Amino acid sequence: MIAGVLLAAGASSRMGSDKALVRQKGVSYLAHGVRHLWQACPSVVVVLGANAARVRRQVEAEFEILLASGWLQREVAPTQDEDADGVEMHLVDNPRWRDGMLSSVQVGLRAALALKPEGVLVLPVDHPSVRPETIADVAALMRMSQQACADDAERAKFAYALVPRIKGRRGHPLALTAPLARAVSRDREATDLSDAVRRHARILGFLDVKDPGIVRNVNKPGE
Repeated sequence: MIAGVLLAAGASSRMGSDKALVRQKGVSYLAHGVRHLWQACPSVVVVLGANAARVRRQVEAEFEILLASGWLQREVAPTQDEDADGVEMHLVDNPRWRDGMLSSVQVGLRAALALKPEGVLVLPVDHPSVRPETIADVAALMRMSQQACADDAERAKFAYALVPRIKGRRGHPLALTAPLARAVSRDREATDLSDAVRRHARILGFLDVKDPGIVRNVNKPGE
């Protein structure tokens, strides 16, 4: 199983309102992000920070409406394996969200690793235009890399990161094997997520895609 981590803890100062709750096509960025990750990740951890209580209340209310309307079922059901038990979302708070994105990544990774996944996909909430098929492709390639390991012992120390890119530009979601996710979650010296990955990854791979959504982070209204 590959778990998902959606980063939604920032203050959204440039947006002027909680970025997680900004709507695109009538649905919040947070709901879009969870839906996208559910294409490959049956369990998604959402990391909240700024205005966490308000965001949590509104997200829970929105998901109740989306479930009642059938929107989630229509969007997610076709992507699930026959043996899958369904999908789930876990909302966790990062009390140290002001320390920067890496602190939220680490909170999300620790929560995701508790689910015993083979890998983790990390996606910021301000990338609502990432195509679901891109996420599925990243996850599929991550699984293939795991299968290439000779045995469980090698898999247990396989610190591999996979990054989608378009025209040479790196984007999201970032995929990490469980050993690498664990190392990043414990790092206390890295300056940011990229630094943490560089410090601990044994192999860094790239997947070239034709999805501009992987590099389209929305920071201001109307972008």
